[in-house]
Amino acid sequence: MNYTEALSRYVAAFVDELAQHELGNVVISPGSRSTPLAMTFAEHPDVKTWVNMDERSAGFFALGIAKQTNQPVALVCTSGTAAANYYPAVIEAYYSRVPLLVLTADRPHELRDVGAPQAINQLHLYGEYAKWFQELSLPEATDRSLGYIRSIAARAFHVANGKNKGVVHLNFPFREPLVPDFSLPNLWGNQEKAKHLEFHQGQKQLSTPELHKLYEQLKQYKKGLIVCGPMQDNDAQVELLALAEAWQIPILADPLSQLRQGVTNKRVVIDSYDAILKDPNTRKKLEPDFIIRFGAMPVSKPYTLWLKEKPAIDHYVVEEDQGFREPVGHGATVFYTDPAMFCATMLELPKFQFDLNWVKQWQSYNQVAMNILKEHDEEGLNEGHAVVHLAEHIPDNSTLFIGNSMAIRDVDTFWFATNKIIKMLANRGANGIDGVISSALGAATASKRVTLFIGDVSFFHDQNGLLMAKQYGLNLTIVLINNNGGGIFSFLPQAKQQSPHYEALFGTPLDLDLSHVAQLYKGNYANPKTWEAYQEALKESYRRSGLSIIELNTVRTHNAAWHEQKWRKIATHIEEELHVSDGK
Repeated sequence: MNYTEALSRYVAAFVDELAQHELGNVVISPGSRSTPLAMTFAEHPDVKTWVNMDERSAGFFALGIAKQTNQPVALVCTSGTAAANYYPAVIEAYYSRVPLLVLTADRPHELRDVGAPQAINQLHLYGEYAKWFQELSLPEATDRSLGYIRSIAARAFHVANGKNKGVVHLNFPFREPLVPDFSLPNLWGNQEKAKHLEFHQGQKQLSTPELHKLYEQLKQYKKGLIVCGPMQDNDAQVELLALAEAWQIPILADPLSQLRQGVTNKRVVIDSYDAILKDPNTRKKLEPDFIIRFGAMPVSKPYTLWLKEKPAIDHYVVEEDQGFREPVGHGATVFYTDPAMFCATMLELPKFQFDLNWVKQWQSYNQVAMNILKEHDEEGLNEGHAVVHLAEHIPDNSTLFIGNSMAIRDVDTFWFATNKIIKMLANRGANGIDGVISSALGAATASKRVTLFIGDVSFFHDQNGLLMAKQYGLNLTIVLINNNGGGIFSFLPQAKQQSPHYEALFGTPLDLDLSHVAQLYKGNYANPKTWEAYQEALKESYRRSGLSIIELNTVRTHNAAWHEQKWRKIATHIEEELHVSDGK
């Protein structure tokens, strides 16, 4: 058997085993050394290939597909610094628990550390951010070698897709020649056979003594909260809502919890809790006895401040499998158990008699905040009401991908409960502003209409990603908030110090005509100046296919003052309610 046949059968066995495990998508960045992987993936009938020549964009594009489908996605690149460009997306996948298979081609061992071109040390390149790393053997086609490479593929898929999903990195050394021979008979093996390895994983649950201990603790409380941060588990969300309704306690729902949208009973969902907790006096007077949190920490900074101010609250954190996400630093009880099963089990226990006035108080404050946040003043375009109108016109059964910095915070504040089924996604693992366009376009590959809500600096960081929209005709509406710089810094102390260096270091104005970007990538462009024009631009974008960019120009300083005026008004109205309830 010659080397080309050994190479072809070895790589084909690897690719086919991934397909047997239902790997649906692979994102390929072209290069020479990765030829065996790239061509074999493209040849396999059950795997969809996407070609993205910019590795940094490719990493985030794969991340977006994986977030939308909740299934592993493979990445393929050549040797050298190509693999290093995946690093930001790998870090995001690690922290947001997204399954990626990073497949890096490499020089064979004799060409390493000898000055050969395009050869770097790729072993353990991603450090602790990879759940599992393997340097693979050189290709052979013996039965033992083909069994080995199939077992590697099966294990890699399982590790990436297990509880607390994450990144697996496999490094493939290849010698030349690199082009496989697809004319070989029975290249994929017996298509009727079962998977080479198959894995089944059960759900963690608390023991009966642990449940009884928790029940006895909860019985002594009167005022409780359920807090739900970013999560994608639909079963858990249904059970969470049922538990909060049964207990009649508020559920503070981050927008990425998916609990603010969908045809469900949301009477106990508090969607304006971030605005309510902005005021220090309000935070001081809201005193829960206990909090049970599901998912990652919420986006809301006021919520985090509130926790820091109240170390005596009994705090429970439900984690599906392992890990520790409790940045406040207070004492807490962590339950490693399936969230849906936890809620269902708690529902089977006798009901608690919690203070009904507590949930009514939160519902009242939520209504006050929502009414004020929705009020249209005489000012022009603003970033908050851009979200309100977006919620009105975004298509049902679609996806909203949200940028970081001010974009996610405005969605947190101005996105209210809706019966529309809107899946909300964001790169909140590491909270970076890079790669967001690419991730949104990755999400758009799943045949769902995707809307991206993003700021101008983040948009600038990932313009290369727009090539995928043009290349594959992906449907994406981008609502681009252009306040000519880093708007979030306008809310931070450095903006109030009147430093002569503020604009250069933090404001970072771009002064770019972004309409040219739409033209470059063959997208539709609108720059509305009124709310009516904005709403019409949204409706028009959803009637079209392809890329649409709707740019809203706002002023950073005006925007900060407008937000703060809203928060002051909410605090004043809640203070008045508190005086009435106290009989003052």
